[in-house]
Amino acid sequence: MITVQDVENVQQIWGSGVVKIGSLKNNRIECEAFCGDFLDQLYAFELGNVLFKPTKCALEQFRSSKSEALSYFIAGDDRKCAEDKGFAIQPWTKVRFENSGGFILEEERAIAMGNYFFTDLDGNEAKVEFTFGYKLVDGELKIDLHHSSFPFPNP
Repeated sequence: MITVQDVENVQQIWGSGVVKIGSLKNNRIECEAFCGDFLDQLYAFELGNVLFKPTKCALEQFRSSKSEALSYFIAGDDRKCAEDKGFAIQPWTKVRFENSGGFILEEERAIAMGNYFFTDLDGNEAKVEFTFGYKLVDGELKIDLHHSSFPFPNP
C-alpha cells in the first residue's frame, strides 16, 4: 500500500529536482542531461500516457510526451512548443508542497492535490495549484498525472 510518506517523499524529490534544474541553467548540456534524468526518474512517459497540464501554457495546454515536458521545463532552441520559456530555469530556490483535501491512496496508485509554492531569487513565492497522480512502478512512484494552474484571481 502506498503511504502518505511515500507521496511526500516523491514530492520532495520533485521540488529539489526543479531547483537543481534552475541551478544548471547556465550549463545547457548538464541542464538537459539532468532534466532528462529527472523526467525518466519521476514521470511514467516510458509506460504509456502521462496526462501533463503545465502551469504556464496557453496555446499548447497539454503535453503528452517526454520531449514536450522537457521543452516546458527548460525550453531552448530545440523546444517542442514555441510558447515555452523554461519554467524550471526561472530559477527557483525552493519548492514547498501543501497537500490539502487528503490523499487517495491505493495499492499501486495515489493522488494528491493542493498548492505548491515556488520561491524565486528575490524570495517571492508563486502559489500554484496542483493535482498529481502517481503509480507504483518497480517499487518507485512515477507521475502519470500532473495538473498545475494558477489560482483563480480574486475579483
